[in-house]
Amino acid sequence: MKKTLIAASAISMSALMLTACGDDSDAGSDDGGTITMGFAQVGAESGWRTANTKSIQESAEQAGIELKFSDAQGKQENQIQAIRTYIQQKVDVIAFSPVVETGWDAVLQEAKAAGIPVILTDRAVDSEDTSLYETFIGSDFVLEGEKAGQWLVDNAAESDVNGDGTINVVQLEGTTGAAPAIDRAEGFAEVIAADPAIEVTASQTGDFTRDGGKQVMESFLQSDDSIDVVYAHNDDMGLGAIEAIEAAGLTPGEDIKLITVDAVKDGMVALSEGKINFIVECSPLLGPQLMDLAEQVVAGEEVEKRILTEETTFTQEQAVEALPDRQY
Repeated sequence: MKKTLIAASAISMSALMLTACGDDSDAGSDDGGTITMGFAQVGAESGWRTANTKSIQESAEQAGIELKFSDAQGKQENQIQAIRTYIQQKVDVIAFSPVVETGWDAVLQEAKAAGIPVILTDRAVDSEDTSLYETFIGSDFVLEGEKAGQWLVDNAAESDVNGDGTINVVQLEGTTGAAPAIDRAEGFAEVIAADPAIEVTASQTGDFTRDGGKQVMESFLQSDDSIDVVYAHNDDMGLGAIEAIEAAGLTPGEDIKLITVDAVKDGMVALSEGKINFIVECSPLLGPQLMDLAEQVVAGEEVEKRILTEETTFTQEQAVEALPDRQY
């Protein structure tokens, strides 16, 4: 997942900081020139994240924004180091997708003191001081969990694969402490509480990766032969679970139902084939909106504190129809 004092320090920073163009000295648009953005990405843990990175890089180029990009390799300390480097470089705006929700106040205070606006993308931070960032752009993760839960409630009868009157759900959680993992679990739990037959009997992090999803699902299958449904916090973990289910001699989508979140192309293909039963969309294509916001905050314009992306859900039939034109 991702790119990472004498010589070691130089190696670490060269791996972490990938500058799109220009030099690293006193970048800025005080003279009315090009806007410089420092972007600290979580990493490359999934197909969703890869598409998100591509959208940001391509949109920056199209908008004429100089992008200084870093890959945190899933480590908060790497993101904090990158943000501090951007502050030293005097970029015009900083954007990042927080690895976890907490632990950001100190570095964001440094950005604020330097007069550099911060935009949160995809994931929010848990801070009482909302003045530390200008805006958040991304999805409503709680709503995504609610959508997943509602499909299960609406399809409870056919989801009782074992026919014992109870629906045994195992949950593949995202990275521990990450906003989407926390919120998608919360939204799902709130909705399925309406049906006492539905119970989450096991829940473990797969770290948003396909390998993680596969390993956790293998463990679940070894300890429980009555699993009806898998709820995965992203497609990649769901795809890993499919591998484990098939290796166990079972048919995904039939012997065990699967609900996932994201709607990346690999997930949509699996949905179209009936291996996944329902996907809640979470769009990674935030680049164009991010660049528009960057231009607005650098110009000193007021922006909404929370900007949500419009997203939908997919059944098998809808996936078949949508796939030919899918961008990611």
